[in-house]
Amino acid sequence: MGRVRVALAAVVIGVTAAGAAACGAAGAGTPAPSAVPPGSGSGPPGYEVVATYPHDPLAYTQGLFWHDGYLYEGTGRYGTSRVRKVDPSTGEVLQEASLADDLFGEGIARHGDRIFQLTWLSKRGFIYDAANFELLGEFSYDTEGWGLTADGTHLILSDGSSSLFFLDPSGQTLVRTVRVLDGDDPVDDLNELEYIDGLIYANVWHSDFIYRIDPQTGAVVDRIDFSGLLADERPSSSEAVLNGIAFNPDSGHLFLTGKLWPKMLEVRLVDSGN
Repeated sequence: MGRVRVALAAVVIGVTAAGAAACGAAGAGTPAPSAVPPGSGSGPPGYEVVATYPHDPLAYTQGLFWHDGYLYEGTGRYGTSRVRKVDPSTGEVLQEASLADDLFGEGIARHGDRIFQLTWLSKRGFIYDAANFELLGEFSYDTEGWGLTADGTHLILSDGSSSLFFLDPSGQTLVRTVRVLDGDDPVDDLNELEYIDGLIYANVWHSDFIYRIDPQTGAVVDRIDFSGLLADERPSSSEAVLNGIAFNPDSGHLFLTGKLWPKMLEVRLVDSGN
């Protein structure tokens, strides 16, 4: 695929605030989450699209993260589940590892020099060498596997419920569980996850909101409305939903896409009202 970069006019998109969700205080001795860029305004941020890039329209995106200038993507469905290293500017797949045809890939995350991958119903996870994608081992868990991220200490797993599971990366054993609440209401269908500067960003299946969550309490801090993102170019499939969040710490930008989407979008968060 040829090198393509299409710059878009920056348009600030409005956001819808979550219900009266109050972020609980962090536990004693635990620092409260730091402000996420832009972080200086009140309420949830808006966003502006910085650029768009090609994205494999056959990729059923289940996991996404950024590392050292590349995107890493986990794809799903039986027979097409992969872990991929992708050139962000062209969408070209530079390296990949495939799952067996009877496994349905889900979320991926990097911890240290390893990449961890979930599967949906088989309760099997896989561990790869991050440099060469060599399979290093397997692990198991007691739930379905949906989204996965890492906070530097734990792997954080979602299973399609309102719960998040914190695992020890060394033995993949359960350390603790938090329930995600928007005010008093549980947030079900938690899907792809990304840990960014003290908060968990979460896609919710069949929703255009990305929820920002306090990992200590599970309280929803706010939610960002991305319903305008690629609104006129999304595939017609009901499963072609927003799913995939990667954070580039060098630019402070997010890379967002969806299942079967033809494009990857780079966005910058901006203070609401700006």
